[in-house]
Amino acid sequence: MPVLPHEQLQALAGTRVGLATAGMVALLTWETAAPFFVSLPAAARMRHAGRNLTLGMVNAVVVGAGLAWLWRLTAECAERAQFGLLHWTGWVGLIRLLAAVLLLDAWMYAWHRLNHQIPWLWRFHRTHHSDPNMDVTTASRFHGGEILLAALLRLPVIFLGGLRLEELLIYEIAMQLVVQLQHANIALPRGCEAGLRWLIVTPNMHKVHHSRIPAETDSNYSSLFSIWDRLLGSYRLRPDLKNIQFGLAGFDGLERQSLSGLLKTPWGGQSARPGLPTNLTSPPGR
Repeated sequence: MPVLPHEQLQALAGTRVGLATAGMVALLTWETAAPFFVSLPAAARMRHAGRNLTLGMVNAVVVGAGLAWLWRLTAECAERAQFGLLHWTGWVGLIRLLAAVLLLDAWMYAWHRLNHQIPWLWRFHRTHHSDPNMDVTTASRFHGGEILLAALLRLPVIFLGGLRLEELLIYEIAMQLVVQLQHANIALPRGCEAGLRWLIVTPNMHKVHHSRIPAETDSNYSSLFSIWDRLLGSYRLRPDLKNIQFGLAGFDGLERQSLSGLLKTPWGGQSARPGLPTNLTSPPGR
């Protein structure tokens, strides 16, 4: 894959926004017509979506206006110097693109796992996990501090990997669609769910990750491909998905769930996962 000119990169970025919007609308419609869990009343659901999507839009503006140009400059610097893993391999075309996607997804797995294991990172990440009513809008519910750190740490990944901006955009398109799907309040047909789970993170797999049970919270870290959890021992399923309780103890109150409360999440409460009582367990995945 040759380096794309600026106009095509702009078009690809526009495609990313368009597909993310279409995916959100389609999954909101699906959740309304056939929810897996009983949906909130309409007014409460709208308030819930408004808070989550507001966070998502603010984060998108911050990254788009403040940091995306740094990604571009870093990728151009690596391209000019022919520096980084993908330049050194000499791979081209679809092989290079697949390698770039796998590299980025491996980094996302590592970053997500660090957010659970390092207490001060968890303080930001729990904004995402504190949602007691997970649905497709939860895919947008991240604290700006986490988004900023992730965006800055992506710079050395781009440079050391020798990644091109178009490869990053293609990965972002695929990941965003899968992340929306995995958070949605839906159920895929059983055969489809089981088959897709060998390739990507599915709704049933990610529901386990949002459980209040610490052993389940600390599982299924993958973003796009499920292979990382299988390879690194963090893959987990449970048969009784209807009994999962989402959210974090101590973060269920109205103030905690308000927009201002979400922004204050890193500075309130203990840094360790509150969880439910530790005698609650579930069977590991197979």
